[in-house]
Amino acid sequence: MIVVIDTNVLLVSVSSRSKYHWLYQLILNEQVQIAYTNEILAEYEEQLASHWHPDVAIAVTRSLTELPNALSTTIYYNLRLIDKDEDDNKFVDCAFAANADFIVTNDSHFNVLKTIDFPSIPTLRIDEFKQLLERENIL
Repeated sequence: MIVVIDTNVLLVSVSSRSKYHWLYQLILNEQVQIAYTNEILAEYEEQLASHWHPDVAIAVTRSLTELPNALSTTIYYNLRLIDKDEDDNKFVDCAFAANADFIVTNDSHFNVLKTIDFPSIPTLRIDEFKQLLERENIL
């Protein structure tokens, strides 16, 4: 399973005290593949540094780039499917280029993807993703 993780979801999953830490552990334990671009990685690092600490940001982004289940993805098409926050399009484009199964996000801007027939880019909220993983005995 290949997923693209929105920054808001990654932020809440890094801390071992978070109820969503299972997601970060799932990635580190190589139970799912995570697709990213350099632009996504830069956003992860920026947001982690501002919410946690620059050292945490460097450690997390470095670990993602070194994992065999983390797929560095090159974007060839800018689909521009999200108008309300155009910065979110980098996640959509990454999911399209990586042929990802899902974008995991709690951001309502991604809801527009449910109204678009092509390309089909499914999104799941973090709790929905957990339920899916439990049904498939991955978690």
